[in-house]
Amino acid sequence: MESLLVSTGAVAISEIGDKTQLLALLLATRFRQPVPIILGILVATVLNHAVAALAGSWVASAVDPEWLRWGVAILFLAMAAWALIPDKIDEGEVKSFGAHGAFLATTIAFFLAEMGDKTQIATAALAARFETVIPVVIGTTAGMLIADVPAVLCGHAFAHKINPRYVRYVAAVIFAGLGITMLMEDGLFA
Repeated sequence: MESLLVSTGAVAISEIGDKTQLLALLLATRFRQPVPIILGILVATVLNHAVAALAGSWVASAVDPEWLRWGVAILFLAMAAWALIPDKIDEGEVKSFGAHGAFLATTIAFFLAEMGDKTQIATAALAARFETVIPVVIGTTAGMLIADVPAVLCGHAFAHKINPRYVRYVAAVIFAGLGITMLMEDGLFA
């Protein structure tokens, strides 16, 4: 249960102001079809995060546990720094999918936007940290939906009410906390 809750919270907070949330806003204003956009986000996120969690799980089984803890801790600290960098999205990336419908455009755009994104890397790190795949994928997917569905439903009005800079600071603190916790476990930093 801890893996599900931590995964959900970490991704939900770090996703606010992320390029995929900006992409959700852009798709919502372009297509004005919230249900296909939300379903596209769901499908793309499950596929992308399942691959990331499986990779993280494999790394956890293949790497010595002490080295893994250090690696995951450093990764979380790097994620904390990365969370402080604002994301931008190029509208041209979305226009190329226009003729294929809201669902397909969203699925493809979100899958590609998540490649190498901090939430994908966080998913791999969380799967390695908790040594479980399904609760992490469910949690990270729920976190994405918690952040992106309101963006789809509320459009630009919602985006202008939350200062992404402060959200990035909260996300950075969460990732730094996870990294420090990893370093402190089992006396790594005792």
